[in-house]
Amino acid sequence: MAALRLILSGMGIASLLAIIIIFGPLPHWIDARSNTVVNIKEGSKTTSAQRLHHSLVIADLHADSLLWRRDFADANSIGHTDLPRMEAGNVALQMLTTVTQSPAGQNYQRNSANALDRITLLGIAQGWPAETHGSRFARAAFQARKLHETVRQTERLQLITHQTELDTLLKQRAMGQDVTGVLLGTEGSHALDGDIDNVDRLYALGFRMMSLQHFFDNRLGGSLHGESQSGLTEFGAAVVRRMNALGIMIDVSHSSEAVVRDVVAISEGPLMISHTGFQGHCNSPRNISDATMERVTKAGGLIGVGYWEGAICDATIANIAGALRYGIDRFGLDAIALGSDWDGSVHTPIDASGLPQLTEALLNQGFSEAEIRAVMGENAVNFFRAQLPRS
Repeated sequence: MAALRLILSGMGIASLLAIIIIFGPLPHWIDARSNTVVNIKEGSKTTSAQRLHHSLVIADLHADSLLWRRDFADANSIGHTDLPRMEAGNVALQMLTTVTQSPAGQNYQRNSANALDRITLLGIAQGWPAETHGSRFARAAFQARKLHETVRQTERLQLITHQTELDTLLKQRAMGQDVTGVLLGTEGSHALDGDIDNVDRLYALGFRMMSLQHFFDNRLGGSLHGESQSGLTEFGAAVVRRMNALGIMIDVSHSSEAVVRDVVAISEGPLMISHTGFQGHCNSPRNISDATMERVTKAGGLIGVGYWEGAICDATIANIAGALRYGIDRFGLDAIALGSDWDGSVHTPIDASGLPQLTEALLNQGFSEAEIRAVMGENAVNFFRAQLPRS
Protein backbone atom coordinates (compact mmCIF):
# COMPACT_ATOMS: atom_id res chain seq x y z
CA MET A 1 0.00 0.00 0.00
CA ALA A 2 2.83 2.36 0.87
CA ALA A 3 4.48 1.51 -2.44
CA LEU A 4 1.23 2.29 -4.32
CA ARG A 5 0.92 5.63 -2.58
CA LEU A 6 4.52 6.39 -3.54
CA ILE A 7 3.83 5.54 -7.18
CA LEU A 8 0.65 7.64 -7.24
CA SER A 9 2.48 10.47 -5.55
CA GLY A 10 5.19 10.29 -8.18
CA MET A 11 2.62 10.28 -10.97
CA GLY A 12 0.98 13.32 -9.45
CA ILE A 13 4.27 15.19 -9.30
CA ALA A 14 5.06 14.20 -12.89
CA SER A 15 1.60 15.34 -14.05
CA LEU A 16 1.98 18.62 -12.20
CA LEU A 17 5.38 19.20 -13.80
CA ALA A 18 3.93 18.40 -17.24
CA ILE A 19 1.10 20.90 -16.71
CA ILE A 20 3.55 23.58 -15.58
CA ILE A 21 5.71 23.00 -18.66
CA ILE A 22 2.82 22.87 -21.13
CA PHE A 23 0.73 25.73 -19.78
CA GLY A 24 3.65 27.79 -18.50
CA PRO A 25 6.81 28.62 -20.44
CA LEU A 26 6.48 26.19 -23.37
CA PRO A 27 4.11 28.24 -25.59
CA HIS A 28 6.22 31.35 -24.95
CA TRP A 29 9.37 29.38 -25.82
CA ILE A 30 7.84 28.11 -29.09
CA ASP A 31 6.65 31.61 -30.03
CA ALA A 32 10.02 33.19 -29.26
CA ARG A 33 11.88 30.69 -31.44
CA SER A 34 9.35 30.56 -34.26
CA ASN A 35 9.04 34.30 -34.90
CA THR A 36 12.44 35.96 -34.82
CA VAL A 37 14.09 39.00 -36.37
CA VAL A 38 17.25 38.09 -38.32
CA ASN A 39 19.94 40.09 -40.11
CA ILE A 40 19.12 43.00 -37.78
CA LYS A 41 20.19 46.47 -38.90
CA GLU A 42 20.04 49.81 -37.16
CA GLY A 43 17.09 52.06 -37.86
CA SER A 44 16.75 54.47 -40.76
CA LYS A 45 19.66 56.90 -40.73
CA THR A 46 18.51 59.60 -43.14
CA THR A 47 16.06 62.30 -42.17
CA SER A 48 14.61 62.28 -45.70
CA ALA A 49 13.68 58.59 -45.35
CA GLN A 50 12.21 59.16 -41.89
CA ARG A 51 10.21 62.16 -43.10
CA LEU A 52 8.83 60.25 -46.08
CA HIS A 53 8.08 57.16 -44.00
CA HIS A 54 5.97 59.03 -41.48
CA SER A 55 3.96 60.61 -44.28
CA LEU A 56 2.99 57.22 -45.74
CA VAL A 57 -0.24 55.28 -45.34
CA ILE A 58 1.17 51.81 -44.60
CA ALA A 59 -0.82 48.59 -44.91
CA ASP A 60 0.20 44.94 -44.59
CA LEU A 61 -1.85 42.03 -45.91
CA HIS A 62 -0.88 39.19 -43.56
CA ALA A 63 0.14 38.56 -39.95
CA ASP A 64 -0.66 35.54 -37.75
CA SER A 65 -0.29 37.34 -34.41
CA LEU A 66 -3.66 36.19 -33.05
CA LEU A 67 -2.38 32.61 -32.92
CA TRP A 68 -0.03 33.32 -30.04
CA ARG A 69 -0.63 33.85 -26.32
CA ARG A 70 0.25 37.53 -26.25
CA ASP A 71 -1.67 40.71 -25.46
CA PHE A 72 -1.83 42.46 -28.84
CA ALA A 73 -2.38 45.86 -27.19
CA ASP A 74 0.86 45.65 -25.21
CA ALA A 75 4.48 45.88 -26.29
CA ASN A 76 5.91 42.35 -26.48
CA SER A 77 9.54 41.32 -26.34
CA ILE A 78 9.00 38.43 -28.77
CA GLY A 79 7.38 38.01 -32.16
CA HIS A 80 6.97 40.57 -34.90
CA THR A 81 3.99 42.80 -34.33
CA ASP A 82 1.61 44.28 -31.80
CA LEU A 83 -0.11 47.65 -31.46
CA PRO A 84 2.89 49.55 -30.01
CA ARG A 85 5.21 48.22 -32.70
CA MET A 86 2.69 49.03 -35.44
CA GLU A 87 2.48 52.56 -34.06
CA ALA A 88 6.27 52.84 -34.01
CA GLY A 89 6.36 51.69 -37.64
CA ASN A 90 3.50 54.02 -38.69
CA VAL A 91 1.28 51.12 -39.79
CA ALA A 92 -2.24 52.28 -40.64
CA LEU A 93 -3.79 48.90 -41.52
CA GLN A 94 -2.89 45.32 -40.67
CA MET A 95 -4.70 42.19 -41.84
CA LEU A 96 -4.67 39.68 -38.97
CA THR A 97 -5.30 36.07 -39.96
CA THR A 98 -6.46 33.12 -37.88
CA VAL A 99 -4.45 29.91 -38.19
CA THR A 100 -6.56 26.83 -37.40
CA GLN A 101 -4.61 23.80 -38.68
CA SER A 102 -0.96 23.11 -39.47
CA PRO A 103 0.49 19.66 -40.20
CA ALA A 104 3.41 18.18 -38.30
CA GLY A 105 6.48 18.11 -40.52
CA GLN A 106 5.15 21.10 -42.45
CA ASN A 107 7.08 21.78 -45.66
CA TYR A 108 6.62 23.46 -49.04
CA GLN A 109 6.65 20.26 -51.09
CA ARG A 110 4.05 17.77 -49.85
CA ASN A 111 1.86 17.56 -46.74
CA SER A 112 -0.93 15.16 -45.79
CA ALA A 113 -4.26 16.45 -44.53
CA ASN A 114 -4.18 13.54 -42.09
CA ALA A 115 -0.88 14.52 -40.48
CA LEU A 116 -0.81 15.30 -36.77
CA ASP A 117 -2.18 18.82 -36.33
CA ARG A 118 0.19 21.17 -34.50
CA ILE A 119 -2.48 23.81 -33.82
CA THR A 120 -4.50 21.33 -31.74
CA LEU A 121 -1.48 20.85 -29.50
CA LEU A 122 -0.57 24.55 -29.43
CA GLY A 123 -4.14 25.52 -28.58
CA ILE A 124 -4.30 23.07 -25.70
CA ALA A 125 -0.91 24.27 -24.43
CA GLN A 126 -2.11 27.88 -24.57
CA GLY A 127 -5.29 27.10 -22.67
CA TRP A 128 -7.77 27.58 -25.51
CA PRO A 129 -11.37 26.59 -24.63
CA ALA A 130 -12.45 22.97 -25.02
CA GLU A 131 -14.62 23.59 -28.08
CA THR A 132 -11.49 24.54 -30.06
CA HIS A 133 -9.88 21.14 -29.57
CA GLY A 134 -11.91 19.51 -32.33
CA SER A 135 -13.33 22.41 -34.34
CA ARG A 136 -11.39 24.59 -36.77
CA PHE A 137 -14.32 27.01 -36.89
CA ALA A 138 -14.20 27.37 -33.10
CA ARG A 139 -10.48 28.16 -33.34
CA ALA A 140 -11.10 30.97 -35.83
CA ALA A 141 -13.97 32.29 -33.71
CA PHE A 142 -11.83 32.19 -30.55
CA GLN A 143 -9.04 34.19 -32.18
CA ALA A 144 -11.60 36.67 -33.52
CA ARG A 145 -13.07 37.14 -30.04
CA LYS A 146 -9.56 37.83 -28.70
CA LEU A 147 -9.24 40.66 -31.20
CA HIS A 148 -12.72 42.01 -30.45
CA GLU A 149 -11.82 42.15 -26.77
CA THR A 150 -8.59 44.01 -27.51
CA VAL A 151 -10.47 46.54 -29.67
CA ARG A 152 -12.94 47.09 -26.82
CA GLN A 153 -10.11 47.73 -24.40
CA THR A 154 -8.33 50.46 -26.37
CA GLU A 155 -9.52 53.33 -28.54
CA ARG A 156 -6.21 53.21 -30.39
CA LEU A 157 -7.25 50.06 -32.31
CA GLN A 158 -10.23 49.75 -34.66
CA LEU A 159 -11.63 46.69 -36.46
CA ILE A 160 -12.39 47.58 -40.07
CA THR A 161 -15.33 45.72 -41.62
CA HIS A 162 -16.81 48.25 -44.09
CA GLN A 163 -15.74 50.99 -46.49
CA THR A 164 -17.14 53.70 -44.21
CA GLU A 165 -15.03 52.48 -41.29
CA LEU A 166 -11.94 52.46 -43.50
CA ASP A 167 -12.55 56.01 -44.69
CA THR A 168 -13.22 57.23 -41.14
CA LEU A 169 -9.97 55.66 -39.92
CA LEU A 170 -7.94 57.30 -42.68
CA LYS A 171 -9.53 60.69 -41.96
CA GLN A 172 -8.72 60.31 -38.26
CA ARG A 173 -5.10 59.47 -39.03
CA ALA A 174 -4.85 62.40 -41.46
CA MET A 175 -5.95 64.67 -38.60
CA GLY A 176 -3.19 63.27 -36.41
CA GLN A 177 -5.27 60.94 -34.25
CA ASP A 178 -3.43 57.96 -32.76
CA VAL A 179 -5.50 55.10 -34.21
CA THR A 180 -4.62 51.93 -36.13
CA GLY A 181 -6.93 49.70 -38.16
CA VAL A 182 -7.02 45.90 -38.27
CA LEU A 183 -8.93 43.52 -40.52
CA LEU A 184 -9.76 39.86 -39.91
CA GLY A 185 -8.96 36.99 -42.24
CA THR A 186 -8.59 33.22 -42.15
CA GLU A 187 -5.53 31.14 -43.01
CA GLY A 188 -7.34 28.43 -44.96
CA SER A 189 -11.03 27.61 -45.31
CA HIS A 190 -10.79 24.42 -43.28
CA ALA A 191 -12.03 26.95 -40.70
CA LEU A 192 -15.46 26.28 -42.24
CA ASP A 193 -15.45 22.72 -40.86
CA GLY A 194 -17.08 21.68 -44.15
CA ASP A 195 -20.21 23.78 -43.54
CA ILE A 196 -20.87 26.53 -46.09
CA ASP A 197 -23.10 28.37 -43.62
CA ASN A 198 -19.98 29.03 -41.57
CA VAL A 199 -18.99 31.55 -44.24
CA ASP A 200 -21.89 33.69 -43.00
CA ARG A 201 -21.01 33.03 -39.37
CA LEU A 202 -17.42 34.13 -39.91
CA TYR A 203 -18.65 37.21 -41.75
CA ALA A 204 -20.82 38.05 -38.73
CA LEU A 205 -17.70 37.79 -36.54
CA GLY A 206 -15.99 40.43 -38.67
CA PHE A 207 -14.02 38.30 -41.14
CA ARG A 208 -13.55 40.13 -44.44
CA MET A 209 -10.85 38.00 -46.05
CA MET A 210 -10.64 34.21 -46.30
CA SER A 211 -7.91 32.12 -47.84
CA LEU A 212 -8.96 28.82 -49.36
CA GLN A 213 -6.12 26.45 -48.45
CA HIS A 214 -3.14 26.30 -46.12
CA PHE A 215 -0.42 23.61 -46.19
CA PHE A 216 -2.68 20.66 -47.10
CA ASP A 217 -5.59 19.76 -49.38
CA ASN A 218 -9.06 20.41 -47.99
CA ARG A 219 -12.70 20.12 -49.09
CA LEU A 220 -12.36 23.19 -51.29
CA GLY A 221 -9.48 21.87 -53.39
CA GLY A 222 -5.75 21.28 -53.59
CA SER A 223 -3.01 23.09 -51.72
CA LEU A 224 0.21 24.23 -53.38
CA HIS A 225 1.93 22.13 -50.69
CA GLY A 226 -0.56 19.25 -50.64
CA GLU A 227 -0.71 15.81 -52.21
CA SER A 228 -3.20 16.15 -55.06
CA GLN A 229 -2.43 19.49 -56.79
CA SER A 230 -6.10 19.32 -57.76
CA GLY A 231 -8.35 22.22 -58.70
CA LEU A 232 -11.41 23.73 -57.06
CA THR A 233 -14.06 21.25 -55.93
CA GLU A 234 -17.80 21.73 -56.32
CA PHE A 235 -17.96 22.66 -52.63
CA GLY A 236 -15.06 25.08 -53.15
CA ALA A 237 -16.85 26.77 -56.04
CA ALA A 238 -19.98 27.18 -53.91
CA VAL A 239 -17.89 28.74 -51.14
CA VAL A 240 -16.28 31.18 -53.59
CA ARG A 241 -19.71 32.26 -54.79
CA ARG A 242 -20.90 32.75 -51.20
CA MET A 243 -17.82 34.84 -50.40
CA ASN A 244 -18.43 36.95 -53.49
CA ALA A 245 -22.03 37.54 -52.47
CA LEU A 246 -21.08 38.70 -48.98
CA GLY A 247 -18.12 40.85 -49.99
CA ILE A 248 -15.41 38.64 -48.47
CA MET A 249 -12.02 39.06 -50.15
CA ILE A 250 -10.56 35.77 -51.41
CA ASP A 251 -6.92 34.90 -50.73
CA VAL A 252 -5.22 32.13 -52.73
CA SER A 253 -1.80 32.35 -51.02
CA HIS A 254 -1.42 28.60 -50.38
CA SER A 255 -3.70 27.30 -53.14
CA SER A 256 -2.55 24.94 -55.88
CA GLU A 257 -2.01 26.51 -59.27
CA ALA A 258 -5.08 24.64 -60.52
CA VAL A 259 -7.20 26.16 -57.74
CA VAL A 260 -5.85 29.63 -58.50
CA ARG A 261 -6.76 29.30 -62.17
CA ASP A 262 -10.21 27.95 -61.33
CA VAL A 263 -10.98 30.75 -58.88
CA VAL A 264 -9.81 33.45 -61.31
CA ALA A 265 -12.24 31.97 -63.83
CA ILE A 266 -15.33 32.05 -61.59
CA SER A 267 -14.78 34.81 -59.04
CA GLU A 268 -16.81 37.98 -59.50
CA GLY A 269 -14.10 40.02 -57.82
CA PRO A 270 -10.30 40.20 -57.95
CA LEU A 271 -8.21 37.90 -55.80
CA MET A 272 -5.50 38.51 -53.25
CA ILE A 273 -2.27 36.60 -52.72
CA SER A 274 -1.61 38.02 -49.29
CA HIS A 275 1.91 36.72 -48.59
CA THR A 276 4.19 35.31 -51.24
CA GLY A 277 7.24 35.80 -53.41
CA PHE A 278 7.76 35.54 -57.16
CA GLN A 279 9.21 32.52 -58.97
CA GLY A 280 11.10 34.79 -61.34
CA HIS A 281 12.79 36.46 -58.37
CA CYS A 282 13.05 33.49 -55.99
CA ASN A 283 12.69 29.99 -57.44
CA SER A 284 11.08 28.50 -54.33
CA PRO A 285 8.33 25.84 -54.07
CA ARG A 286 6.51 28.35 -51.84
CA ASN A 287 5.80 30.54 -54.89
CA ILE A 288 3.44 29.87 -57.78
CA SER A 289 4.61 30.44 -61.35
CA ASP A 290 4.76 33.92 -62.79
CA ALA A 291 2.33 32.81 -65.50
CA THR A 292 -0.35 31.89 -62.94
CA MET A 293 0.45 35.01 -60.92
CA GLU A 294 -0.15 37.05 -64.08
CA ARG A 295 -3.67 35.62 -64.37
CA VAL A 296 -4.39 36.98 -60.89
CA THR A 297 -2.95 40.43 -61.54
CA LYS A 298 -4.53 40.84 -64.98
CA ALA A 299 -7.90 40.26 -63.28
CA GLY A 300 -7.16 43.12 -60.87
CA GLY A 301 -5.60 41.03 -58.10
CA LEU A 302 -3.24 42.24 -55.38
CA ILE A 303 0.04 40.55 -54.40
CA GLY A 304 1.54 40.90 -50.91
CA VAL A 305 5.32 40.44 -50.90
CA GLY A 306 6.64 38.44 -47.95
CA TYR A 307 9.76 39.03 -45.89
CA TRP A 308 11.05 35.51 -45.16
CA GLU A 309 13.51 33.18 -46.84
CA GLY A 310 10.95 30.78 -48.31
CA ALA A 311 9.33 33.61 -50.26
CA ILE A 312 12.26 35.84 -51.25
CA CYS A 313 15.24 33.43 -50.83
CA ASP A 314 17.44 35.95 -48.98
CA ALA A 315 15.75 37.39 -45.89
CA THR A 316 17.30 40.85 -45.95
CA ILE A 317 15.72 44.28 -46.15
CA ALA A 318 17.52 44.94 -49.43
CA ASN A 319 16.03 41.76 -50.91
CA ILE A 320 12.50 42.66 -49.81
CA ALA A 321 13.04 45.80 -51.84
CA GLY A 322 14.37 43.65 -54.68
CA ALA A 323 11.26 41.47 -54.63
CA LEU A 324 9.03 44.56 -54.68
CA ARG A 325 10.97 45.90 -57.67
CA TYR A 326 10.61 42.59 -59.50
CA GLY A 327 6.87 42.57 -58.82
CA ILE A 328 6.39 46.12 -60.08
CA ASP A 329 8.39 45.51 -63.24
CA ARG A 330 6.76 42.14 -64.00
CA PHE A 331 3.13 42.70 -62.95
CA GLY A 332 2.62 46.45 -62.69
CA LEU A 333 2.80 48.98 -59.89
CA ASP A 334 -0.87 48.77 -58.90
CA ALA A 335 -0.64 45.01 -58.24
CA ILE A 336 2.05 45.04 -55.52
CA ALA A 337 1.71 45.46 -51.74
CA LEU A 338 3.28 44.32 -48.45
CA GLY A 339 2.53 40.82 -47.11
CA SER A 340 5.04 40.27 -44.31
CA ASP A 341 3.67 37.01 -42.81
CA TRP A 342 4.72 38.38 -39.43
CA ASP A 343 4.24 35.92 -36.56
CA GLY A 344 3.68 33.12 -39.08
CA SER A 345 6.55 30.96 -37.78
CA VAL A 346 8.98 32.79 -40.05
CA HIS A 347 12.22 34.69 -39.54
CA THR A 348 12.22 38.22 -40.97
CA PRO A 349 14.79 41.04 -41.07
CA ILE A 350 12.43 43.56 -39.46
CA ASP A 351 9.43 43.59 -37.18
CA ALA A 352 6.67 46.20 -37.50
CA SER A 353 8.72 48.84 -35.74
CA GLY A 354 11.50 48.41 -38.32
CA LEU A 355 9.48 49.49 -41.35
CA PRO A 356 11.35 52.84 -41.68
CA GLN A 357 14.35 50.72 -42.70
CA LEU A 358 12.34 49.32 -45.62
CA THR A 359 11.39 52.82 -46.78
CA GLU A 360 15.07 53.78 -46.69
CA ALA A 361 16.01 50.66 -48.66
CA LEU A 362 13.44 51.53 -51.33
CA LEU A 363 14.89 55.03 -51.62
CA ASN A 364 18.41 53.62 -51.81
CA GLN A 365 17.37 51.32 -54.67
CA GLY A 366 15.91 54.18 -56.70
CA PHE A 367 12.19 53.74 -56.08
CA SER A 368 10.24 56.91 -56.81
CA GLU A 369 8.09 58.45 -54.09
CA ALA A 370 4.96 57.42 -56.02
CA GLU A 371 6.17 53.80 -56.16
CA ILE A 372 6.96 53.79 -52.45
CA ARG A 373 3.56 55.22 -51.51
CA ALA A 374 1.82 52.65 -53.71
CA VAL A 375 3.53 49.48 -52.49
CA MET A 376 3.77 50.53 -48.84
CA GLY A 377 0.02 50.98 -48.53
CA GLU A 378 -1.93 52.89 -51.15
CA ASN A 379 -2.50 49.82 -53.33
CA ALA A 380 -3.83 47.83 -50.37
CA VAL A 381 -6.08 50.71 -49.25
CA ASN A 382 -7.52 51.02 -52.76
CA PHE A 383 -8.12 47.27 -52.92
CA PHE A 384 -9.82 47.22 -49.51
CA ARG A 385 -11.98 50.22 -50.39
CA ALA A 386 -13.14 48.58 -53.60
CA GLN A 387 -13.81 45.14 -52.09
CA LEU A 388 -15.18 45.80 -48.58
CA PRO A 389 -18.95 46.11 -48.12
CA ARG A 390 -20.04 49.74 -48.29
CA SER A 391 -21.53 50.08 -44.82
